[in-house]
Amino acid sequence: MSTTTMVPGVRKRSLWSRLPVVAQLNQSVGLQRGMLVTGLVLTASFVLTAILAPLISPFGFSQLRDANGAFGAQNPPSASHLLGTTVGGYDVLSRVIWGAQTALMVIIIAVILSIFAGVLLGLVSGYFGGWLDRLFVVVFDAVYAFPSLLLAIVMSIVISGGRSNLIGGVLAAAISITTVFIPQYFRVIRAETVRIKAEAYVESARVLGASNSRIMFRHVLRNATRTLPLIFTLNASEAILTLAGLGFLGFGIEPSAAAEWGYDLNKAVSDVSSGIWWTALFPGVAIVLAVLGMTLVGESLNDLADPRLRGRRSVAKSSGVVAETSVAPGGTLTDESEVPQ
Repeated sequence: MSTTTMVPGVRKRSLWSRLPVVAQLNQSVGLQRGMLVTGLVLTASFVLTAILAPLISPFGFSQLRDANGAFGAQNPPSASHLLGTTVGGYDVLSRVIWGAQTALMVIIIAVILSIFAGVLLGLVSGYFGGWLDRLFVVVFDAVYAFPSLLLAIVMSIVISGGRSNLIGGVLAAAISITTVFIPQYFRVIRAETVRIKAEAYVESARVLGASNSRIMFRHVLRNATRTLPLIFTLNASEAILTLAGLGFLGFGIEPSAAAEWGYDLNKAVSDVSSGIWWTALFPGVAIVLAVLGMTLVGESLNDLADPRLRGRRSVAKSSGVVAETSVAPGGTLTDESEVPQ
């Protein structure tokens, strides 16, 4: 019969409090918590809008008429079209909502492909080293130094000729963005692998006869991927900007195949000089809010992952003050004051 010994003063955390985002939310305080909550709200709104687009959108993304007839071009916001219509006769609100779905699809495909390719190549390169490592480093450093948007344009032209339908356009945009992101994951995972493979527990596993594949995927990979959630959130916001840039420059998805914010901004450029503000304002606001939400989440998680900042927050949260010490002239430590955090 076994008994469980409970350490006095130590309370076991629940499964809910140990979830990734919830754990960071509990650690945050003050302005940091406000930034994280704001980012989570904006990101959740973006994701829910993309998922529920068929239910909450008043019209289809390429719909030009309803039972009352054609929508008309460049109509101002009204009861029938809350955000007005575009120069092509599309409903602006519907295009903005459906554009969130297109952006989310590209983000998911691009980031997943980038993670798999970048993590695998970085793990192999950092673990085995040698000429293969030097080759990968040179190639990915060259790709990383290349302007990301220009590289995405080149890849988009190679893959789909610059314009395509929904599936082809989404894949072309996602693969072109993947090419930009792979070097980032490669560099992070390779650096962590080089550091971890010299640890004592890895050497012990090698002495006990563990195979290279077991050491790589069981011991090294688990500890080398802790920073990936941070890179994921930051790259997701960059993917939205890259997709919008492709669409704005005319290398995006055809409007009859999917709604895309960058394309709508491109078509609204001439409207702004004519005083027609609604066709450009709302797609632009959608891009800003989506990117801002993911950036706030990524930066907040990055700050919370810093042990120095996390330690200072723990002291501030538990006591509300930080003791300030100094060295007296005689060489002894003195407690001068308590400064509110």
